[in-house]
Amino acid sequence: MTASGTVKKSVSIAIAGSGGAGAITAGAILLEAAGKSGWYGMMNRSVGPQIRGGEAAALLRLANHPVECMSEEYDLLIAIDWKNANRFAAEMPLKADGLIVSDPSAGEVPEAVGASGAAVAEIALKELAKAIPGGRENMIAAGLAAGFIGLSIDHLIEVMTTKLSPKGDAAVAAGRICLEAGMAQAARHPKGFEIGAADLKNQGRWLITGNEAVGLGAVRGGVRFAAAYPITPATEILEWLAPSLAKIGGALVQAEDELSSINMAIGASFGGRAAITATSGPGLSLMMESLGLAAASEVPVVVVDVMRCGPSTGIATKSEQSDLNIAVYGFHGDAPHVVVAPLTVADCLYTTQWAVHLAEAMQVPAIVLSDQSLGQARVLMKRPVNLSFLANRKTYDGKIDAAYNRYALTADGISPMAIPGTAGGQYTADGLTHCERGTPSTRRSDQREQMDKRHDKVANFDYGVHWGEITGTGETVILTWGSITGPAREAIRALKKDGIEVKLVAMRLISPFPKEALLASLEGARRILVVEQSHSGQFYRYLRSNCDLPGEIRRFHRPGPHLIGAAEIGNRIRDWQNP
Repeated sequence: MTASGTVKKSVSIAIAGSGGAGAITAGAILLEAAGKSGWYGMMNRSVGPQIRGGEAAALLRLANHPVECMSEEYDLLIAIDWKNANRFAAEMPLKADGLIVSDPSAGEVPEAVGASGAAVAEIALKELAKAIPGGRENMIAAGLAAGFIGLSIDHLIEVMTTKLSPKGDAAVAAGRICLEAGMAQAARHPKGFEIGAADLKNQGRWLITGNEAVGLGAVRGGVRFAAAYPITPATEILEWLAPSLAKIGGALVQAEDELSSINMAIGASFGGRAAITATSGPGLSLMMESLGLAAASEVPVVVVDVMRCGPSTGIATKSEQSDLNIAVYGFHGDAPHVVVAPLTVADCLYTTQWAVHLAEAMQVPAIVLSDQSLGQARVLMKRPVNLSFLANRKTYDGKIDAAYNRYALTADGISPMAIPGTAGGQYTADGLTHCERGTPSTRRSDQREQMDKRHDKVANFDYGVHWGEITGTGETVILTWGSITGPAREAIRALKKDGIEVKLVAMRLISPFPKEALLASLEGARRILVVEQSHSGQFYRYLRSNCDLPGEIRRFHRPGPHLIGAAEIGNRIRDWQNP
C-alpha cells in the first residue's frame, strides 16, 4: 500500500463478476476483516433477476464511524469480469477521482461504467490466479481491495481461513497466497484509499444482517414457533430461526405455501406459543384473509414483510417501500392491528422485539415492514443493549370456576385468554361475529361492542416514545420512515456542516397512526420534506389522510431499485433553503 492515497473516513468498494466468480464471498471477507480491524461497515449485494446464479456484485462501505447507509458513489470498482456489467452500472457509479480495476483479458471497460472518468488500472487477475495452484480471482480481488484501503493482512487471512477451512488445507493455502498477491499488486499502484484511524478500543463489533436481527429480535421477544415458506428477500429470517429456535426448545415448520404458514402460526399462537412468519409482498397478499381471522379471534401473531420492488413478482432482489398500503389497509372489514417499521439494520432487532410485545400484549396481528435494503444488508455495528420488551400475554392460570367469557368487555379492551387444556376455559375462536362468550351471533349489539373493543385496545394502548425517533433541531424537517432513516440522518449531518439545521422525524409506528406524538414532534416546523421509496407516494398520502401537517410540504419519492441517497436528500433541502 503506497502512502500517496487520500486518507478518508469512509471508502466505498464494489466487486463485480459473473456467476461463480465469488464476488459476494470476497466482499464478505473484506467486511468481516474490517470489523476485526476496529472499523465499521455495511455490505449489500446486487444480483440479477434470476435470484440465484448469474452476475453478482458485492457493494461495501467501510468507515471509522458507524455506517447506516450505502454511498451513492464508489471509490473503487474491481471487476473480476465484465459479463452483464451493464446491469450493475447504475448501482455502482464511480467518483471522478475513483479507480476501476480491470483485467486486460476481459476486454475494454464498458462505456456505462467508465463514463465517470475514473482512472483505470489494468491488473491481470486471471493470470495471477492461474499461476497459483487452486488460485481464485476473487481472492486476488479481496487482497487488492485490502491493499488499497490499508486493511491488515493478518485479519484478512484470519477471516479467509475460517471461511475456506471446510474446503481443506489446500484451499486455505491457495487463498492466502492469492490475498498476498493481490496486496502486492495494490502496493505497486500509486492510488490508495486508506481509511482513517480505526476505533481499536472496541473491536468486538457485531456482524449481522437485518434479516438475522429480525430473527434475534423475535427470539428475544419470546417467539418460540415459526412457520416458513421461502420467499426472496425474507428467506434468511427463516433460515436463521430454524436452528436458533431448536436450541431453546422452539420449532420452525416449513409449510407448503404462505397460506399454510400463516395458519400454522395462528394455530401455534392459539395454543399458547408466541409465533411468527416472514414473507414479502406477494406472500402478504395471500395471508390477508387469515390475518383477518387473527384480528377477529384476537389471536396474536407477527408477520415480517421484507418488501421488494412490485407489483406482482416485480424485482425480487431489489428494495422498495411500496407495501405500506396493503399492510395498513389490506385487511377486509375493520380489523384493528399494528404495523411497525425498523429504521436501520440495527433497529430490525429492536422493532421486531417490540412487535412481539405489542402483538402479545394486545392480542392482535402485528406486521413488521422491513425491506431488501435492510434485510439483506450485512453490517458491522456496536453491540446493541438488551431490551425489556417480552411477550406478556394476559392468560388464565389454573382452573376457571366461573363462566368463561373469552371476549369480555374490559376497561382496556384486553380479555384474558384461556390456553387450550385450561379447565373451564373452553370457547369458540373463529372469524364469525360473536358475543362475549365467543358464541357466534348476528346481533348488532354484539357486532358493535366487539368492534369497539378491538378498536379501543389498539387505539388507547400506550406506545410510549418508541413510536419514532427524533434527532436534530430546526424549522426544516425531514419526515420519513423505515430504511430511508439512515440516508436522512447522513444528509442532516452533512447539512449541519454547511450551517443548515434540520430535524429528522422517522416513524417506527405506522399503524395505529400516532397523530398526537407526530404533531408534537413537528411543532414549529415551517418546511417539511416527506421522503419515501415508492412510486405513488404512499407514505405522503397516508400522512395527509390522517392529519394536517404544519408549514410548507414538499415530497421526494421514487420507486426502487434506485435507492434514495443522503446527497440527494441534502440537495433537496439546500435547493429549498436557497431558491
